[in-house]
Amino acid sequence: MKLKIIIGLGLVCIAFIISCQSDDQLEFNRYYSNGRTIYQSKCQNCHGAKGEGLLALIPPLTDSVYLKSHKDSLACIIKYGLSKPISVSGRSFEGQMPVNDLPSVEIASALTYITNSFGNKMGTITSQQVDSDLSGCR
Repeated sequence: MKLKIIIGLGLVCIAFIISCQSDDQLEFNRYYSNGRTIYQSKCQNCHGAKGEGLLALIPPLTDSVYLKSHKDSLACIIKYGLSKPISVSGRSFEGQMPVNDLPSVEIASALTYITNSFGNKMGTITSQQVDSDLSGCR
């Protein structure tokens, strides 16, 4: 009987804590969790489970300096791929990233996950931001 009461109180506490999240936090959580799934299915094979990249072939996603300084072009890179050389963490990468014809909301989710994982902390990237960034591509 005491165990049922303790479990019931625990569930009430968890429900209370979850209900106290702000709308911004709920939006972030939604983008982030969807982004993890997208990353695992579309990006992880090349960039690695921990965003470490692959030697001199594929750049790591752990460099928040690169991500922050190229924030406006990240959606373009995901959508249209990349064929020009880039420098990340002081290393050059000349491989080619393939095109990913993902909808804006999936690009936003993947970017929210990437830019808030692997040591990065850049907040939510929304589908509206992605649409804006994509309008400036090429």
